[in-house]
This record gives sequence, structure tokens and C-alpha cells, in this order.
Amino acid sequence: MSNCTIIMEFFLMEYSSIRELQVLHAILFLFIYIAALMGNLLTVTAIVTDPHLHSPMYFFLSNLSLLDLGCISVTLPKFIVNSLTGIQSISLLGCAAQVFFLIFFVATEIFLLVAMSYDRFVAICHPLHYGVIMTPIRCLWAATGSWLSGFIYSAAHTGNMFRLPFSGSNVIHQFFCDIPHVLKVSSPEVRNTEYVLLATSSILILFCFVFLIISYTYIFSTVFKMPSVEGRYKALSTCSPQLTIFLLFLLAGLVSVFGHPSDTSSIQNLLISMTYTILPPFMNPIIYSLRNTQIKVALARIIKITFFPKKEMSVFEIIKN
Repeated sequence: MSNCTIIMEFFLMEYSSIRELQVLHAILFLFIYIAALMGNLLTVTAIVTDPHLHSPMYFFLSNLSLLDLGCISVTLPKFIVNSLTGIQSISLLGCAAQVFFLIFFVATEIFLLVAMSYDRFVAICHPLHYGVIMTPIRCLWAATGSWLSGFIYSAAHTGNMFRLPFSGSNVIHQFFCDIPHVLKVSSPEVRNTEYVLLATSSILILFCFVFLIISYTYIFSTVFKMPSVEGRYKALSTCSPQLTIFLLFLLAGLVSVFGHPSDTSSIQNLLISMTYTILPPFMNPIIYSLRNTQIKVALARIIKITFFPKKEMSVFEIIKN
């Protein structure tokens, strides 16, 4: 047996050795995390509590918000705690959990975006058959299939990446256990197997993106053929938020793929990782809140009931009297 140390913990990169800047990073990302949590939780609450939002489109949107909640909760809380305490270590189990849940939420979101694009395709291109095709049970199966597919996809990759002990460097040049950086410190056998898995699974991911592009091509082709300007605007208003989220997700994916891991530029690593771990969960509620009137009305009702309960009660008392 050769002398080697089995790695049981990793050390994440700190973006500044100055204590004041570390605390400033923690406060900044804490505000971002709280804003993302509130935005996605409010979206889910509005959809669940408002009967007018009990439709397939908003059902998928509530699932998307739950995925965004999970995705941003995988990385930011640990980074905030590390910045405040000055401790950059993470256990091997904690690192494996970060990798698993990050792949799980991101992969599930891709599959869910496919279901959402199909929902808009049926609603705009085949509106007379929408109620027959997009039944509640089919929507439930589509959402369940997305979550289950994401779980299987994540389990396959995470199981391969952590099937052999790490015995090389235990320094990860990122603020969380990012997949390229974990692979960089893993054994050659694990890396080779992971490249095969990525090449195989990329066919499935490519199929999802092709399906999305074809769906939105048909959608816009149908919309531009509508004789009514009001009809075109209404159709675009229902699918434009999903298209914006898809483009944002595509941009984040391209940046993560073509942004090579760097051992020297911590700012570059931070910006690349933010595009696919922080930006989509933070922006998605804003996109839907600004572009969807029904959600804005539901959110306004929730805020009014929550912060002005006495006024609501006084109105009821006046009516009763």
C-alpha cells in the first residue's frame, strides 16, 4: 500500500483574505438569498391560494418556483456561513450532497421547462383541444416524471463522481462543490467514466433543448398568423415569461459549459457560477411578477391580507352592520 491520505473534507475558495470584504460578501448574498426565497415562496403561495390560478400553466410554474428554492438553497447558505465564520471547509458528505442536489434541481428544471413549453404549444396552437389534452392527471404525471428523471440523472452522476475515494488535492477553487472543480481533483478513472456519462446524457439534454426550440417556433408561427392584435398580445403574454426563463437558463448553461474552471481568477469563477446557481432562481419570480397580471393581482391580495388585516376586518364589520 502506498502512503496516501484519503480526503474526508474539502477547502473551498475564499474570494478575499480581507475580513471586512468577507462579511460584505456574506451580507450581499444574504440579501440576494432572502429576496429569492421571498419571491419564489410568494409565487407558490399565490398559485396555491388563488382559485383563478389553478390551471396547468400555473401548476408547472409552482413546481418551477420550488425547484428554484431548492437550487439556490444548495449553495448560498453554506457560502454565507463560511464568509461570516471564516471557515472554508466542507465535509466529503456535504460536498456530495451539494453536487447531488444541484444536478437534481437543474436537471429537473430542464425537464419541467419541456413540459411547460408543451403546455403553451397546446394552449396556443390547439386551443380547442387544450382541456382534453392537458388534463390534471397528465399534468401531474408530467411534473412527477420531471422530478423523477432529475433524481435518476443526478444519482447516476453523483454516484460515479464519489464512488472512489479522493486522494489528490482537497482544494476546490469555487465557493461550492461545483462539478467541474470536483472532477478536477478526482481520480482519472472517475473523470473518464464521467465524460462517458456526460456524452451519453448530453443526447437527452440536447433532445430537450431541440424540443423547446421547435415548440416555441410553432408557437410564434401561430401567434403571428392571428388576425387580431389583441389575440397576438394575449398569446405572447402567456408564453413570453416562459421563453425568457428558457433563454436565461440557456445562457446560464452555455456560460457553465464554456467557462473553464480557473485556479487563479476567483472573480471569473464567481461570475460564471452565479449565472447558473443564483441568477435564474433570483430572476424567475421577477420575470413572472412583472409580466403576469393574474400573479400580480394574487400577490397584491396576499400582501393586503397579511399586512393590513385590521382594515380587512373593518370592512367586513361595516358590511355586517
